[in-house]
Amino acid sequence: MQPLISYITLGVDDLERSMGFYRDVLGFATDGIVGEAYDHGAVVFFKMNNGQVLALWERKSIAADCGVTQGAADPTAFMLAHNVATRDEVDQIMDELTRAGARICKPARELTWGGYGGVFQDPDQHLWEVVFNPKS
Repeated sequence: MQPLISYITLGVDDLERSMGFYRDVLGFATDGIVGEAYDHGAVVFFKMNNGQVLALWERKSIAADCGVTQGAADPTAFMLAHNVATRDEVDQIMDELTRAGARICKPARELTWGGYGGVFQDPDQHLWEVVFNPKS
């Protein structure tokens, strides 16, 4: 298996609400909800600039489709990162998120390993780090 991830799917509780956050707050482009004609098929896709796709799919639909039991949401299960080129970009993005009402878990600050960043959560508690890495 090649080390390549082409899609990342986030389980959400309210597809409309989550789509609105990613589209309206983060500015991700989408064609909206597709697949509603299929049982457990409603999903939202966002094409990323690097060729990857971020998908939002209701947790209950993921559970039904994959044959697993839906458990409690766990914001510490994984974390996504958005790396930027400067500290100022981190501050700008975190300020925009704050004004838009996003939940800021960790305001932007110096990080122990030498970087600079902050963390926010989407409406379904997924963690996103906005970070500048001076070593990359």
